[in-house]
Amino acid sequence: MYIVKRVLTMFLTIWIIATLTFIIMKFIPGDPFVSDADVLPEEVLQNIRAKYNLDKPLPVQYALYMKNLLMFDLGPSIQSETRDVNTLIADGFPVSALLGLQSLIIALVFGLLLGIVAALNHNRFLDYAAMFLAIIGISVPSFILAPLLIKYFAVEWKLLPVASWGTWAHSVLPSVALATTPMAVIARFIRSSMLEVMKQNYIKTAEAKGLSPIAIVVKHGIRNAILPVITFIGPLFVVLITGTFVIEKIFAIPGLGKYFVDSIFNRDYPVILGTTVFLVLFL
Repeated sequence: MYIVKRVLTMFLTIWIIATLTFIIMKFIPGDPFVSDADVLPEEVLQNIRAKYNLDKPLPVQYALYMKNLLMFDLGPSIQSETRDVNTLIADGFPVSALLGLQSLIIALVFGLLLGIVAALNHNRFLDYAAMFLAIIGISVPSFILAPLLIKYFAVEWKLLPVASWGTWAHSVLPSVALATTPMAVIARFIRSSMLEVMKQNYIKTAEAKGLSPIAIVVKHGIRNAILPVITFIGPLFVVLITGTFVIEKIFAIPGLGKYFVDSIFNRDYPVILGTTVFLVLFL
């Protein structure tokens, strides 16, 4: 019964957000078919609007939109004549997922390392240094860090490529920019948890049995301190692979986030609706 309630809640949430997105989209100023540089005759505009059902009343547009949504047909893209919304999502989501997965790995590895080092050197220099880095990671947004990485690692030092996608090297800078904040959060989680775990009686018992400090930390300390992080990984992964809009735009990565941002600027209504519903469903 609990699972049934959760599934029904999920569908209700998707319907509410899809409806709100449809309504809000209609308040976006401008027209996707009218621009200052290219003025089309009124007859042509009417034909184009009819092609995308934009000439019909809003209730009819909404009914058609929900009908196509139930059939998993997200419709054609206004800006792309060769690809529909389903194809854009199929092309862009794997890129976003790969970027998010790499960012998650970086955040976990270095976050765990910083947190453990800080906890084992409590109130000493390494503790202060690790927490200082964590504070910097939390304080500096990814959209500020990203241009700095581009400036130094790509432009001045020419160590890594930028503004394209194709090889592993192209994903390093965006992955680091995206991983910095969650890495800092994980480091603070682990430090706090490790400090609490290392005070427990079973740690003292392990010390009394003569276990080496490394064995105590690895077998008893980390295994128990990492539990809060494990519960944090699931939502974090979803946030990373769906929250890369700014990073993908900055680094010109052909992921779902870039398509979503471009669709807003271009007033590409089907892409806005399709990507929003897809991300909500995934969440």
